[in-house]
Amino acid sequence: MITRIREVRRARQMTLQDVAERCDPPTTPQTIGRLETGTRTVSVGWLNRIAQALEVDAGDLVQLPDREDVIVAATLGHDGAHAPRRETVVIPPQPEPGLVAVTVSAGIGDYRPGDEIWCVRLQPEEFGRAVNRDLLLPRSGGRFVFGRLIGRDGDKLHIIPLGTGQRQMVVNNAPWAAVATQLLRKL
Repeated sequence: MITRIREVRRARQMTLQDVAERCDPPTTPQTIGRLETGTRTVSVGWLNRIAQALEVDAGDLVQLPDREDVIVAATLGHDGAHAPRRETVVIPPQPEPGLVAVTVSAGIGDYRPGDEIWCVRLQPEEFGRAVNRDLLLPRSGGRFVFGRLIGRDGDKLHIIPLGTGQRQMVVNNAPWAAVATQLLRKL
């Protein structure tokens, strides 16, 4: 079996140490390195552990003959586009549990028509993780609020809508919130 563990790890910008520490149970960077290079046989159990540590599906770590990789052709920086130092791939986004999407029909804030905003649902005790991030909140009557969470005061969430000239909103006792984690945009 030909694995893509190294390519996916590099695409996630993680070191061998990072992956080893995030495995459950933790392992050593040397073990991850041996699994990457094929010095040690990769079992399904190891594939699942490493996939969980990298936050990808186990299938993303295996090279399949009928699946094309998305090769990184260039890296864009402050001084322009440059060839990557080593061949690398990107991992296409995949649905995960608790994921919801917001589609943009008219430009507002940083978002353009046609954008898809992928959001991960959070429970009230997790709302603190979303401060200074864009999020979707349900309101009564099937309505929603989408904006930047600027503060939290107990059960009150302080939101700045993305449109210009709009006033800060306060949402009380939201049953859940969905924080924006990924933007998909066609150019």
